[in-house]
Amino acid sequence: MRRSLGTFLAAVLAAVACVLSAGQTGTANAATHVPVVFVHGYTGSASNWVTAEAVFAAGGYSTNEMFAYQYNWAQSNKTSAAGLASYVQQVLAQTGASQVDIVNHSMGGLVSDWYIKELGGQPYVRHLASIAGANHGTTYASACLIYPSCQEMYPGSSFIQTVTSGDETPGNTKYATWYSACDGVIIPYTSTELNGATNNNVVCQNHIGYLTDTVTLTAVRSFLAT
Repeated sequence: MRRSLGTFLAAVLAAVACVLSAGQTGTANAATHVPVVFVHGYTGSASNWVTAEAVFAAGGYSTNEMFAYQYNWAQSNKTSAAGLASYVQQVLAQTGASQVDIVNHSMGGLVSDWYIKELGGQPYVRHLASIAGANHGTTYASACLIYPSCQEMYPGSSFIQTVTSGDETPGNTKYATWYSACDGVIIPYTSTELNGATNNNVVCQNHIGYLTDTVTLTAVRSFLAT
């Protein structure tokens, strides 16, 4: 009798352990995301993404799924794009992922675009989200033409002509942009739009305000989930 009872209890405990193990595995899988790489803009830094990281964390992202690329904003965007290429490979090696999602702001759009189109980065990027990206340049760059980055960011520059030629949204990467008439820095504000992307017109948001705009950042997070 005791032996039968012991066998029964052992079977019950084993079954419970299997259920708990399955539940834990399912939770772990559900919480796994493609790593996201944030790319700041002119005069920016990795710290620009503090609010975005909080929004993504609220959506289930862990700290080892979020990365902020830091670069010298005054240097050529080509140099910054080469640095981004190396950074993405480091993220892939660290996480074991085969692709990343890129979220950029302002001049970070040019850095990301050059990486994807000119440096062979497209296969490694699942989603590209450009927030107020200077994708077709901005006349605001006339105020900082002492820097190579701003020279390249001015509309009509050879950099802009190269990066916008042909297909602006190549490959299987999913592209989306967010732009607003109230931007004030991206001039014209429609410069952010990319042909072939899902272009989202935000009713009224200024250029720096996007960095703490939880509504837009949540929309970006939702886009990455598609």
